[in-house]
Amino acid sequence: QVQLVESGGGLVQPGESLRLSCAASGSIFTIVDMGWYRQAPGKQRELVATKNSGGATNYEDSVKGRFAISRDNAKNTVYLQMNSLNHEDPPDYYCSARLYTDYSTWGDYWGQGTQVTVYS
Repeated sequence: QVQLVESGGGLVQPGESLRLSCAASGSIFTIVDMGWYRQAPGKQRELVATKNSGGATNYEDSVKGRFAISRDNAKNTVYLQMNSLNHEDPPDYYCSARLYTDYSTWGDYWGQGTQVTVYS
């Protein structure tokens, strides 16, 4: 079994920062991609940022220059540094990992989500 556990969500005012963390654990052989997605109420989940095992990153346009994704491969952990948060940023953030398990299966796994609320 594989588990992804997010942490770091919370309440912030516009312009403030938060750092999300997501740790993957379980029967993991290797993680290829790790990333963050987010979702607004009534809307589809959207990509925020991904980083593959080679270090290549991909960002959604509205977060470029504000958010930064990083990985600690030794800890199977991905981070999302979010700066200059504003009311347009959706509240629900999900971690994702594309990986091979110890049983030679391949798939996408998701965390349970963490909330980021921008208030004023």
